[in-house]
Amino acid sequence: QVQFAELGGDLVQSGGSLRLSCAGTQDALNFYTLGWYRQAPGKQRELVASITAGGTTMYADSVKGRFAIFKDISKKTLYLQMIDLKPEDTAVYYCNWNPSSRAAWGQGTQVTVSS
Repeated sequence: QVQFAELGGDLVQSGGSLRLSCAGTQDALNFYTLGWYRQAPGKQRELVASITAGGTTMYADSVKGRFAIFKDISKKTLYLQMIDLKPEDTAVYYCNWNPSSRAAWGQGTQVTVSS
């Protein structure tokens, strides 16, 4: 059972950029749809981006044009590149299968965007 591990969160100013990474397995990246999720304080966890095995991507409207999901199978890593960050992007970010698996949630990585 894969449990994902996220890295890369930080405190950044509004307008800044971050790249998050998620360690997985080659099989997970090769054969399954994966997603980046986030949970802001007091809110439900939401899917912000996903990528299929074939590389087709999908984004929530709130991040479209600012976030990019991509994967490096040789490094067994899923990435989320974020630019033009806004205070409303502040959340704990997680990666997981899409649809998600309860057993696969990691600790997440905190992204805080100051105004």
